[in-house]
Amino acid sequence: MRFFRKTNIDFIGKRRTWYYVSTFITLAGIIWALFRGVEYGIDFAGGTEVQLQFQKNVGIEEVRSALDKASIRGAEVKYYGKDESGVLIRVREGAQGAQAGSEATKKVLSAIDQGFPTNKAQLLQEQHIGPKIGAELRQKAILAVLFTCIVILIYLAFRFRFVYGLGAVIAIVHDVLVAFAFAVICNGLVPWLNLEMNSTLLAAFLTIVGFSVNDTVIIFDRIREDQRKYKGQGLKEIMNRAINETLPRTIITSGTVFLTLLVLFIWGGEVLRGFAFTMLIGVITGTYSSIFVASAIAYDWLERDKSKTTPAAVGSRQRRSSRVPATV
Repeated sequence: MRFFRKTNIDFIGKRRTWYYVSTFITLAGIIWALFRGVEYGIDFAGGTEVQLQFQKNVGIEEVRSALDKASIRGAEVKYYGKDESGVLIRVREGAQGAQAGSEATKKVLSAIDQGFPTNKAQLLQEQHIGPKIGAELRQKAILAVLFTCIVILIYLAFRFRFVYGLGAVIAIVHDVLVAFAFAVICNGLVPWLNLEMNSTLLAAFLTIVGFSVNDTVIIFDRIREDQRKYKGQGLKEIMNRAINETLPRTIITSGTVFLTLLVLFIWGGEVLRGFAFTMLIGVITGTYSSIFVASAIAYDWLERDKSKTTPAAVGSRQRRSSRVPATV
């Protein structure tokens, strides 16, 4: 069964509209991150994270008050899960090490026991990471994405042309930035959606890179085939034809991945929900960026080079040079 069997959509002609949409979303996320700040997880910030499950629902202010009475200042307290009985407590440790992290957990549990004598809390999970390790992980995360883009650029430059590799890398960076923007903006909008920057979201960003470049390579490969097959047609017609021909495959593949991630987002649990949400955004952006970013940038670049090498352009440059007086 095939979908969109005979489409004839002018994708390249609509590219500038999607340039504006992508730019707006990306800038919105960056501006939001600058003013609101990026919430790093324990993986990247360092500290102690304690997950507690109370017998009954509790208030965030009540938990924070109990911690303040025990002289635990500046702790982050938030709900996790589907009700208000699950609480996540994060204590920044500064330059303290793993031993201090264990002491921080004991201090948090003692404060909760004293503050809620009739509502016992069960320790579900604890995590300790030093601040130096967190800073190193942040740096390595950025380098991982950067080196991945460089390797993809080199690979596509050899397989196709440099301009196609450049378009694909710009599309990848675009996809990661858009996913980052949605993660920053949507973080904390609802109690059960935790989108702080941690190793799970880093895995999602790298997966988005692989998904995006896969769809882009399929389209570029079809463009190369159609250029050989339809030599008399212009570049715009060839690109539109290639995109329309690969559209059924793109819709089926992306739609299947989207539905799988949607199930994972709804029923995957607290740990995988952030990964699934980020990947849902990445699948959407990776699908349209292959068309409206990677292919469109390659088209604009090739058309610009073509205009520079046309006989009219060459003759104009020669006429201008002939008017310049000779110098000794």
